[in-house]
Amino acid sequence: MNFDRLNKSNNPMIKEEVLRGNTTNNRQEVMTVQGGINKTFLLFGVLLMTAYVGFMAPSQLFMIGGFIGGAIVSMIMSRDLKRSNIWAPLFAGLYGLAVGSISAVYGARFDGIIFQAVLITMSIFFTMLTLFKSGLITVTEKFRSVIMMATGAIMLLYIVEFVLGYFFSIDVPYLHDQSMMGIGISLAIVAVASLKLLVDFDNFERGEKFGSPKYMEFAIGAGLLFTMIWLYTEILYLVSAFMGSD
Repeated sequence: MNFDRLNKSNNPMIKEEVLRGNTTNNRQEVMTVQGGINKTFLLFGVLLMTAYVGFMAPSQLFMIGGFIGGAIVSMIMSRDLKRSNIWAPLFAGLYGLAVGSISAVYGARFDGIIFQAVLITMSIFFTMLTLFKSGLITVTEKFRSVIMMATGAIMLLYIVEFVLGYFFSIDVPYLHDQSMMGIGISLAIVAVASLKLLVDFDNFERGEKFGSPKYMEFAIGAGLLFTMIWLYTEILYLVSAFMGSD
């Protein structure tokens, strides 16, 4: 079974028009970058707690339930942003169960893979954050549009892979296999996910700039959390591919 099929869903992507369309005149209720960072840490804490549960007791229920539940909550949250303080922690908790179980499966097959995947993921995160804060890479409208379209296309591909693989036992050629083509495709996906981090970082600053309401901190934080999960799980596959299958 291809475990990567179980860990993908639509990212609660925050588009600029959403940020502009949710502005408020009450300055006490306006989101801030620091507030968004705090909410992201809170969501990450929820993710770690449920990931521990999933890791200690891995199961198909957690993987599939986390995937489907996270996708459903993501869609609900995108249409009910005012209750992001409810949906975002639930989103993080469900994905934590899935990520923990997936990590346990990979960890049982490849010694040391979890440490390597976490290290690579965090290295990419801080590298992209440094590039963003230093101004070496600017998130322009064209850059944002290209990355969002690429992300959407990849998410659609994941959905097709999941449906064909889980319900019909059909593998999408080259996607998440051990061939050089498969590894090359996964490297390209990691590149897109890494660049998507820049868009997520920019969402925090745009939210504050546009005067978006306080509840957007949770929504934007969930978007960043999703990208980190996406990046981590894709790197898990890549490291396993380089380590070789049993």
